[in-house]
Amino acid sequence: MTFREAEDYLLGLELFGMRFGLDRMHALMAELGLPQRRFAPIHVVGSNGKSSTARFTAAILERHGLRVGTYTSPHLRSFRERIEVEGKPVSEERFVSAVERAAQAARAVERARDPDDAVTQFEALTAAAYYELAASGVEVAVVEAGLGGRHDATNVIPSRVQVLTSVALEHTRWLGPTVTDIAEEKLAVVRDGGVLVVGELEPAVKGAAERAAREHSSRLVRAPAAAWGPPLRAPGEFQRQNFALATAAAEAFLDRPLDPDAVRRAAVETRVPGRLEVVGERPVTVYDGAHNPAGAWALAAALPEVLAPPGAATPAQLVLVVAVLEDKDAQGMLDVLLPLADRAIFTRCSNPRSLPPDTLGALAGELGRRDAGRRAPAGEVLHEPRAAVERARELAGRDGAVVATGSIYLIADLLRDPGGAPASAL
Repeated sequence: MTFREAEDYLLGLELFGMRFGLDRMHALMAELGLPQRRFAPIHVVGSNGKSSTARFTAAILERHGLRVGTYTSPHLRSFRERIEVEGKPVSEERFVSAVERAAQAARAVERARDPDDAVTQFEALTAAAYYELAASGVEVAVVEAGLGGRHDATNVIPSRVQVLTSVALEHTRWLGPTVTDIAEEKLAVVRDGGVLVVGELEPAVKGAAERAAREHSSRLVRAPAAAWGPPLRAPGEFQRQNFALATAAAEAFLDRPLDPDAVRRAAVETRVPGRLEVVGERPVTVYDGAHNPAGAWALAAALPEVLAPPGAATPAQLVLVVAVLEDKDAQGMLDVLLPLADRAIFTRCSNPRSLPPDTLGALAGELGRRDAGRRAPAGEVLHEPRAAVERARELAGRDGAVVATGSIYLIADLLRDPGGAPASAL
């Protein structure tokens, strides 16, 4: 395979969609020689903050002298971003080699299965990731779950530390109708005799975490408040919370106090792409992958820190660019974000699950009708994301600000190089 052929192979697996169950993953691991047993995993589950927490945890452990890998999702520009060793995406050559081995294993597995039970994209990519992390000789791998936990393809690792970042009402079709149901699905990754690390949780989720720890004779560690700690390169109060969680996870893994200088270096050196990322000036242009109401609240709380830091003027105009997937709570997100803005542009990302921009515009129109006291900014519809951002920058003017948000897939569309591989929909 060439690198493009490896990406095309993975993209071709999208036709099999997303299917829960671990039988295919266990078979793939057996075909690959059980690579997931050749490193010590930390498993990160939750609704928001998984990627950031995984990156922070890996950075802290790396600065304590360990060879560390990460597996995160989704990616912004290239599939290989999902597999990192020592803070850098694996090379194209190593990525191709891992995908080739995963594809060979998938063909072997499928020969013994029903034709309708083919290996999915996320399973093949997860198998490739575990194979490459083992081949790269990492001592520890910080693994972000894809969706849920119990039946997620990542859940074939013998993790001794599990991290629950947060739980929000999401993916109810697969995970259950209540936050307790969803929490229990995510907490199904907890292993006997391990360590479960959690942050601030609502009472129902806290109770589910306590039950999971008790049932598995697992030590429950509550991360300290986010108010402490060194300054972060990644802005936003929600990132300080994620960093506090990562600090607790790293300490639980090492089972000893952390080196303060190593923690400080991880804080000031770790970048989180696509999260409150400033990509332009005059007007200030920010990309953020908030994808549910909880993420929207976190973005809203963090915007003053990014757009008007101490000594800087408040932007004259704030223009939002918004795209949301159809399985997300678009109304809940708009209710949080629209009152912040002077103008809004509704667009769509290339993901086929993206809501039509006209639908977003109609939902936005309901805001003013439902609550006359809340501001509903004037809105426009532009179907192409880059054109939407350019229009937003024009409306904002040099002294204004633009914030593109609503889906990490929107951010991927905006960052991906023109002419590159098509976007992944999963």
